[in-house]
Amino acid sequence: MHKIDIPDEVRERVIKRLGRLHVIESLVPAKTALLVVDMQNYFMADGQLGCCPVARDIVPNVNRLAQALRAAGGHVVWIQNAAPAETLESWANLHEMYSPENKQRRLEGLTRDSDGYALWESLEVQPQDAHVEKTRYSAFIRGASDVEPLLRDRGVDTVIVTGVATNVCCESTARDAMMLGFRTIMVADANAAPSDAEHNATLVNFMLFFGDVQRTDDVIGKLTENSSTVAAE
Repeated sequence: MHKIDIPDEVRERVIKRLGRLHVIESLVPAKTALLVVDMQNYFMADGQLGCCPVARDIVPNVNRLAQALRAAGGHVVWIQNAAPAETLESWANLHEMYSPENKQRRLEGLTRDSDGYALWESLEVQPQDAHVEKTRYSAFIRGASDVEPLLRDRGVDTVIVTGVATNVCCESTARDAMMLGFRTIMVADANAAPSDAEHNATLVNFMLFFGDVQRTDDVIGKLTENSSTVAAE
């Protein structure tokens, strides 16, 4: 698990601007969605090109959040990254960042129905959960997925972002969610990155400029407080 380090000076800047530490102090479960980003074998299994071993440590917290949100009447969305062949042209600049060998490994590892594409086995996925496929780092960027209309159709105005990697797909998704008007929380102990430095850099910047950063227990506490709420008045 990451050693979470948000400096006091960052907390003080937030409090000076906002008057308190957390912008999101309560949750309406029926209007809240848990977004689980890229918790797939490609990003979690040894031997895969994108493996981030710390991601395995956050599985219990992701499962706890999903269970709490379902019980409270909210929504759980599993987001899976895919790399179809067309992205060799439509996202050619990304593939310029890989050697020919690793470019092929990425395409094969994120091919739909491959072992790398599959969700990590110990995630507790339930039949009522939603599934979204994305083809960019951000699930919200134009053309990447249908997550935005899915959430709008369900009346969601708040998203809780978890997954891997904190500083890549999770951060990109969370930032764009905020820019589209969703109240957004990144969960400090339910996101994972290759290093503590990368993880904490994202949390600091997100807390300063984009949304809220809370821990699993804090989010679950807010859901429990409002577990009987079906919709906002």
